[in-house]
Amino acid sequence: MTELKALTPHSVIPAEQARRDSRQKRLLRNFLPEMIELERLLAEAPARVTSSVVSRIPLKDLELPIYRVDIGSPNADAPVVLMVGGVHGLERIGSQVVVAWLASFLARLGWDDGLGQLLERVHITLLPILNPGGMYLNQRANPNGVDLMRNAPITAQDRSTFLLGGQRFSPRLPWYIGDPEQGMEAENRALESVIRDVLPGRPFSLALDCHSGFGWQDQIWFPYAYRRRPMRRIGSVMALKLIWEQAYPNHTYQFEPQSAHYLTHGDLWDYFYKQMNRTSQGVFLPLTLEMGSWRWIRKRPRQLLRLQGFFNPLAPHRQQRVLRSHLPWLDFLVRAAANHRNWLPGEADEPLLRQAAIMHWYQERN
Repeated sequence: MTELKALTPHSVIPAEQARRDSRQKRLLRNFLPEMIELERLLAEAPARVTSSVVSRIPLKDLELPIYRVDIGSPNADAPVVLMVGGVHGLERIGSQVVVAWLASFLARLGWDDGLGQLLERVHITLLPILNPGGMYLNQRANPNGVDLMRNAPITAQDRSTFLLGGQRFSPRLPWYIGDPEQGMEAENRALESVIRDVLPGRPFSLALDCHSGFGWQDQIWFPYAYRRRPMRRIGSVMALKLIWEQAYPNHTYQFEPQSAHYLTHGDLWDYFYKQMNRTSQGVFLPLTLEMGSWRWIRKRPRQLLRLQGFFNPLAPHRQQRVLRSHLPWLDFLVRAAANHRNWLPGEADEPLLRQAAIMHWYQERN
């Protein structure tokens, strides 16, 4: 091998690398335009925005990066907002919402002094495309056929919905949880590394994971998905819901625990929520934005002829409407985190809000 390297002109290696890079860019432009848009934003971002690649996912002769973006306060005690998109490769609209919010935020950062002051009090971390391989292949699972939202080491305490709640039969079937002996998939390990790096020791943190494909209405889901009993910080979720409804009374989101619909094995956010409860004294609220894709199908039934049409608004004007409609919610979460001391319940208020939450979300099912 040493002799071959010696015979190879030094100019050939950069030329070959340039051809590979050019081919990868061409393939990404055709099959993963969200990645191209994200890279453009990062290339033009101001110095206060930092980015890194937390993992690379091999796919054929490609290596698809998982980008991490950080904005805001470097202080270890600053509250954190974590935004995640693209966990399911078919649900491209989730990544598009996160990238659209980032584009809007960066554009405003250039002239809005208030945003600069806000960033002194909060830290924002984004993983806009967690499953680039699944998105490239236009499939729900990652390239190994594993559903990343069913891949965490946590088991439903009651009977889960057949297949939908996670299955071990085959990666050829949907909702495959993977091989428990192999641990979590590389994409989820990348997410876990970011969570362990950013969240511990914070007084307050929240995560928003953007999905689509369930129901007629946009929903905000919170743990648990593995059991029907309330989460420990259910009073804090109720407090967040109340200040959102006071500030945006005409919203259309439905707040619910995921267990109101079905139980699942391996839910990522159940797992991370329990991990954080064991290792951190702060409050961590993981939320999922579940965009109701059935409305898009009802307005454009021919979307059913395309796989992407089940999960994404294909009409350009409808996609634009979806992208802009969720910006207030994401902005609200950043401001809620920065000002958590003004609304997060203390020891005296938590029991009352917890009881109100149980009556609102759980009493009818008990």
